[in-house]
Amino acid sequence: MATDIQTFYKDKVVFLTGGSGFLGKVLIEKLLRTTQVKRIYVLIRTKNGQDVQDRVSTWKTDPVFLLLLQSDPDVLKRVAPLAGDCLAPDLGLSQSDRQLLVDEVQVVFHGAATVRFMEPLHIALAINTRAALLMMELAKEMQQLVAFVHVSTAFSNCVEKHIQERYYPENLNCPVRKVLQLYETLDDELMDNMTPVLLGKFPNTYTYTKALAEQLLQNEAGDLPLCTFRPGAIISTYKEPVAGWIDNLYGPIGMLYGAARGFIRITPLNVKAQAGIVPVDYCVNMMIALAWHTARNGHKVLHPDPPIYNFTPSEKRPVTWGDFRDKVSKLKTVYPLTQMMWMPFLHCTRSLWLFKFLVYFYHLLPGYVFDLVLQLRGRKPRLIKLYRKIHKNIEVLAPFMDTSWRFDTNNTQHLWKQLSPEDQLVYDFDMSTVDWDDYFIRALPGLRVYLGKEEPGEEGLQRGRVILRRFKILHSILVFVLFSGAFAILWSILKALFGL
Repeated sequence: MATDIQTFYKDKVVFLTGGSGFLGKVLIEKLLRTTQVKRIYVLIRTKNGQDVQDRVSTWKTDPVFLLLLQSDPDVLKRVAPLAGDCLAPDLGLSQSDRQLLVDEVQVVFHGAATVRFMEPLHIALAINTRAALLMMELAKEMQQLVAFVHVSTAFSNCVEKHIQERYYPENLNCPVRKVLQLYETLDDELMDNMTPVLLGKFPNTYTYTKALAEQLLQNEAGDLPLCTFRPGAIISTYKEPVAGWIDNLYGPIGMLYGAARGFIRITPLNVKAQAGIVPVDYCVNMMIALAWHTARNGHKVLHPDPPIYNFTPSEKRPVTWGDFRDKVSKLKTVYPLTQMMWMPFLHCTRSLWLFKFLVYFYHLLPGYVFDLVLQLRGRKPRLIKLYRKIHKNIEVLAPFMDTSWRFDTNNTQHLWKQLSPEDQLVYDFDMSTVDWDDYFIRALPGLRVYLGKEEPGEEGLQRGRVILRRFKILHSILVFVLFSGAFAILWSILKALFGL
């Protein structure tokens, strides 16, 4: 028997942006697997010479769709890609495709975004802010629209330490319409040169342009049945459709993978700070429930502004960055990578200047040695170039790894209580029940397979353990040599000073 949410989605037509991304793929899979949606239109741009149909065809071999395709090989026929681009005027849609959406779509999920923290401002504005306006303008033409879910981020107002489920226009030093006017008027270089002035207290262009988009929603949503979803840092799947699935190196998972490979050994990190991480499958479950809830309450005037839903770890089951590091460290011998470059370990410091000093010894000096060996073998050096990129990303992420925010989640908790027991089973997003030990036990094997491209199964794990034991021996020898050398130097200095 269908649940309330499944009944709502039966024969619905959905339009999704960001469908080719990490969050979008999991959302599409869950809708196809648990509901009888009639069609899912997905805005996709051409990439690397592939047209939109070719890009969707590659999903047939994507692990996230594997179980679904085994049960229904033709299920992706319900997905209809539309050529478009959030960087383009009018989202790059043809007139016929736009009219198709206007006539048919009932539910919209706007998840397209650039999540690069220091994206040039003109690009971040186009994708994260202007596209939100274009999506609202399109939605206002949709004749059958019942729900619009806008995906923001819990860190859109990171300049506040206590983030409530409300809008914060007071944190912007220039109104969003004025900023968009500047974007349309100025050339890209001049717009980017204005970044420090426009950002003000915001640490990067990502959070700033997400905050601008929220002001657009507050000011211009009008009568749209719209809500704003603010998830924390989205990490690999907890349970569905497979545990530990992820396809990118953004955020904390990228740092975890670098540490597991043995080339990230030092990072700025406050081990006591709360980690605002949320599994992607829980995010998707909540998004699906949000559209149902928004449609059900569309005729009720519950909020003067479109409601906001913060989605972060529960205070009943908190997780710190120290927990994140320690849980992974305990499991490194259980799920080792065969591609590791050295024995995995991760030292942390809260001091950014100390981090910048220590990277010379933890990263750069070994990197130069490694690249020298590559050059002597006639191969192209690569590690120093990689470290420069890693260090730049780490410094951008540093404020988010050092600060604890308090998030109000009253609306989210109210939404959870509105779900029937049956829907709570199918669309679970209750963060108060997440067992983080269980999460990492499930997630780390996925990191090996989906990011590391390692072979699943015990044979691959055994090879990894053999390699890990070798590196442990080499690491112990190196530590002994370094300490012996340091002691010898110190002893020589003492002898010279005191005539010992």
